[in-house]
Amino acid sequence: MYDSIIIGSGPAGLTAAIYLSRAGLKNIIINGMEPGGQLTTTTEVENFPGFPQGISGPQLIKDIKAQSKNFGTEFLQAVVKDIENVENNGKKTFKLHLDNGNIIEAKTVILSTGASAKYLGIENEKENIGKGVSACATCDGFFYRGKDVVVIGGGDTAMEEAIFLTKFVNKVTIINRRDVLRASAIMQQRARDNEKIEWKLDYTPKKVLADEKVTGIELLNNKTGEIETLAADGIFVAIGRTPNTKFLEGKVEIDDRGYIITKGKSSKTSTAGIFAAGDVQDSKYQQAIIAAGSGAIAGLDVEEYLRENNL
Repeated sequence: MYDSIIIGSGPAGLTAAIYLSRAGLKNIIINGMEPGGQLTTTTEVENFPGFPQGISGPQLIKDIKAQSKNFGTEFLQAVVKDIENVENNGKKTFKLHLDNGNIIEAKTVILSTGASAKYLGIENEKENIGKGVSACATCDGFFYRGKDVVVIGGGDTAMEEAIFLTKFVNKVTIINRRDVLRASAIMQQRARDNEKIEWKLDYTPKKVLADEKVTGIELLNNKTGEIETLAADGIFVAIGRTPNTKFLEGKVEIDDRGYIITKGKSSKTSTAGIFAAGDVQDSKYQQAIIAAGSGAIAGLDVEEYLRENNL
């Protein structure tokens, strides 16, 4: 019986584990499909406090994991298939059913499963994530100072990322499959008013071009059917994120986009004893430092819950 099981091993889950372990609470992290979360695909992190020269995403995760391990957190490589509510002598606990057939039990659960960036699924894309292909302009934009990049997408996120990138780059080309954008009128206007932004509307991305690092992108002109090549040093995919909450249907309250709803500034979900932290409940900011902060909140909330319920 664990005091808490943490599902997800990104900065939110790891930080929650540090707080729980330092409070003397027995906890275990279930790594899930992507151990370490999205930071493991980020080459350099320069906006996480405490690292004047920056730090690689994988190294940051490795260090936070070591810190939690030092205080006693356990780790298990598995995927959670279901969460079952159980009554024991009038006290509620949770049974987690794993993909390997095993079941583990806890007094509380912290959901920190994150949100996965959507990618295009085109040729040569996956191989170049972290080598010029990115899904986070605020994470990686600085590294393209003075260079030419493209942003793929037609919604508000794509406009925001393109405008943000103009602070650093020489030129941003927005590529959209349709000749009409989904972005709000005000965001479209802001992008169109920016002299560093150019447009490739009604173009379908077909292939990432790379020679050790990204050199450009191959596009299909939807009107003419011709294939065109656009030179670029970076490709930013901005077609949205998918919170990893499919297995939670009916377990906690989730909004229409799939994000877990938490109460006020806390990590409490609609189900007592289940808490949420990080990108899985944050549809707006989705930054490592914010995820870590929400993980700390979850750890403190769990400690309070256990104390108040004599668990």
